[in-house]
This record gives sequence, structure tokens and C-alpha cells, in this order.
Amino acid sequence: MKAVRHGAKVLPEHARAHNRSLVLQTLFHQGAMSRADISRETGLTRVTISDLVAELIADGFIAEKGVREASGPGKPAILVDLDRDGHRIVGIDLSGSESFIGAVLTLDGDIVVRREVAAPATEDVVATVVALARDLVADSHAPVLGIGVGTPGVVDDRGVILTAPNFGWAGFDLESALEDALGLPVLVANDANAAVLAEYTFGGAGDDVILVKVGRGVGSGLLAAGQPLRGSRFAAGEIGHVTVGTDGGPVCVCGKVGCLEAWLSVPALTARLDAVADRDGILRDAGERLGIALAPVVGALDLSEVVLSGPEELLDGPLAQQAVETLRARTLAQFHDGVRVRMTAQGQDIVLRGAAVMVLSGQLGVS
Repeated sequence: MKAVRHGAKVLPEHARAHNRSLVLQTLFHQGAMSRADISRETGLTRVTISDLVAELIADGFIAEKGVREASGPGKPAILVDLDRDGHRIVGIDLSGSESFIGAVLTLDGDIVVRREVAAPATEDVVATVVALARDLVADSHAPVLGIGVGTPGVVDDRGVILTAPNFGWAGFDLESALEDALGLPVLVANDANAAVLAEYTFGGAGDDVILVKVGRGVGSGLLAAGQPLRGSRFAAGEIGHVTVGTDGGPVCVCGKVGCLEAWLSVPALTARLDAVADRDGILRDAGERLGIALAPVVGALDLSEVVLSGPEELLDGPLAQQAVETLRARTLAQFHDGVRVRMTAQGQDIVLRGAAVMVLSGQLGVS
């Protein structure tokens, strides 16, 4: 169970919203508790907790769950918890090369409905996403808390796509376009940034982690001290076009030679594996290039964990082993010899579940 992190000092006018989120965060991670338990856990007074719980029950976010089995004299405590079935979240993943995937999720990130549509022509992307979202909202059978979208490209904190060459977008306000069409709260983020949120909330990742997402391209999402890193131009984690090594290498689609993506993307790896019989050698070579790219990031940010997301048959085994060997050889053993490199357990649902975390965080202050 992830510990509840108490926030920094807040201004009085923000205190009530902060305290609501603190109560919801506590219940999200710890489950059913009495009002007295919540007071002890959060440090808020019992009067404040009583008022907040009443408000959250009225708003449909918390429900009473019966009484705790008595262990002594006195009136048994009434337990409250998130009303985990009272709302649904819609998540949409636009990162696939062949299709877009959408899902209806519970507040716990469990998928209850899944839909997949063929990736459309560039000019039809928004209409396709709107239609997919409408179908999922209709299938939710509960109030929809919001819609989260993970997309390729560089995305700012307002959901504006600064650049997404695959879709022909530059400076496109996808978040507002979808909100206007759907009439629901929408949150949009880069797919790798969404994925690292899923790994953190549902996958047991630590506070200082990089998640490398390998597919048609290569990107990553970063957390430091449990907080997302976006960068000055919202391009933190864009490691696919970092040159890895000085020995040349394959030509990348961007025109440069030796980009990480040219070594590690699924199309690049598959093409090399089809052309050469030495499967383990090809995978170790790609793993070494990944380790070269990761070493300065891990060293500079003092990360404790690297999570890989993508085809397990390619990434797990020789590739991951060589990546960790290279990473440890290129960083200071005193601090980074224990860095873990592992596969995610979230599978193909990682962006969908990350989209759910985006909505939980944006609407309830829960992560």
C-alpha cells in the first residue's frame, strides 16, 4: 500500500479542497476506515472530518460501509470508504499504430468495458476519438468522472498538443476540442507520461522512476519525489532521438544517425531480428544502447528504478539484462548499483490505466 503523502502548506482559501483530497487519498489507498481513523491518519480534527465526510457522501464520492466488528465495549464505529462503484472513468489510448483503444474503468483502475477502433486517416482522428468516447460513456452505466487521453506527441499542462507529427498536430488544443464535443471533463497527456502514472498508482513503482515505453517509437515518463517531470518545454522524457554512441548506427526516421529509437523501436528491432540470425546479440546490442541513454538520466535524477513497457518477448531477457549492466557500468556504484530494471505488469492496459489516474488526480486529487 502506497503511503499517503501530506501536501505542503496551503493557503486558507485552498484548505478545504486540500482537505477533501486528503480524505479521498487516504480512503483510496487504505480502504474502509472510521471517521476517527481518518482523523488520526490525516491529522485533521474530528469535527473537520465529520463535515468533510458528510459533504463527500452528499456528493456521491464516499459511502458508509456498515460497522466495524466490535472488539470491546462501546458503540461500534461506522466505516466509510470511497464509493468505488459510484462513478466510472473513460480512458483512451491513441498510441497504437493500427488502432485506438478505449475503456471504461472503475476508480480502482479495473477495466469493465473495452472498445477498439481502427486508426483513422489524420483528418478524422478527432471525430474518431469523440465517437469512441461517446460509445464508452454510453456503456458506463454510472456517472462519468472524466475522460483521460494518452496520445503520442509533446503535450503541455493544458492538454495542448505542441507537436504530434503522426497526427499532423502542432499547437492543437485537443483537450478543449474534446471537452466542447463531449461536455465532460477531459485530461490529455503524452502516452508515456500517462503510463508512468499507472505504474506509480497501480504498479508499485517508487517515487523516483523512469518508465520507457517502446512501440512504434521510444519515449519515457519520469517521476521524481513522486511528482511528474514535464520539463521547461514539456518534452522531458523524449529520449527516442538521443544519439547513443559515437560509432554510427542505423539512420533514424528523423534523419539523424544512431538515435535510440533507430536501435530500440519495435519496427527497428523486428527488422534487424529478421535479417540476422544472432537474436540474443541483436537484443543485447539494443539493451546496451538503452543503458547508454539511461545512465545520465538515472545519475542526474538519482532514480531507483527503470520500468520497461512494450513487447515482453523483445524487452525482457537479454535486452533488459544488458541495459542494467550498461547502466550500472556507467553510473556511480555507491549510489546506483541497486537500480532495478524490470518489465511493467500492466501490459497493454498501462496507458488506459494511466488515463484513469489523470482523471482521479484532476477531479479528486487522488494519485
